[in-house]
Amino acid sequence: MTEGVWQALLVTLQLAGVTTLILLIIGLPLAWWLSGMTSRIRPVLEALVGLPMVLPPTVLGFYLLVAFSPNNPLGQFWLKLTGSSLAFSFHGLVVASVIYSLPFVVQPLQRAFEQINRGLLEAAATLGAGPIDRFVSVVLPQTFRPLLLAASLGFAHTVGEFGVVLMIGGNIPGKTQVLSIALYDAVETQNLASAHLISGGLIGFALVLLTGLYALDYGPNRRDGR
Repeated sequence: MTEGVWQALLVTLQLAGVTTLILLIIGLPLAWWLSGMTSRIRPVLEALVGLPMVLPPTVLGFYLLVAFSPNNPLGQFWLKLTGSSLAFSFHGLVVASVIYSLPFVVQPLQRAFEQINRGLLEAAATLGAGPIDRFVSVVLPQTFRPLLLAASLGFAHTVGEFGVVLMIGGNIPGKTQVLSIALYDAVETQNLASAHLISGGLIGFALVLLTGLYALDYGPNRRDGR
């Protein structure tokens, strides 16, 4: 493995790991809130969360790039806080990746939360369990598989990003160059050895991840026909 590919791998893993952690912190309460919402604005909120699934990545990347500009409030705030630009930085990639991969975490969790027996929560409440206690002791144990699925999808989707990360981070080796960008760069420069290495590695990663998820879904309940 060449130094450039190794650096791109490290940046990719770091980006996917940080993004997945933030997605779970944001996605869990958001999915729980949406699952219990009965307001008429729920479809609008769900559409906003799911927008990155149908929106061209370059469109999202363009408007994030505009928002990250020092001429706009978010970019100004970050510049004053850190002294550096949010665009073409690793932190900018994290923000963009969280927004881009949000529906892949929220939607599986929301569907799982909607299927929970609310009677168990009411019973726990009568026993004196508070909201957080009920969520940790009742909700999370019942949604372990969807939670693992959501985390895996968020991680994998971040690993496979191209359009958004190219718009926001550019192609800075060791800083913002992820594997998908390194692959594009290798093809552009006719470095077919690196292109085959990166492509084969990404295919292997996807195959292993999907096999693990399908194996998890094919648990005892599935084998028993339930």
